[in-house]
Amino acid sequence: MTKESPMRFANALRSFRKVRETANELNRLSNRELADLGITRSDIPALARQAAR
Repeated sequence: MTKESPMRFANALRSFRKVRETANELNRLSNRELADLGITRSDIPALARQAAR
C-alpha cells in the first residue's frame, strides 16, 4: 500500500458523500420545483455526480 492510497480512498469517500448529499437534496424537491429548475428526476444522478467533481 502506498502513501497515496489512503488519500485516494479519503477523496473517493468524500466524493461519494457529496453525490449522495446532492441527490438526497434534489430528491426532496417536488416535481414542480424540479421542473421550475429545468430538471427531471432522471437528471438527478448525473447532476449529483457532476456536483461532486
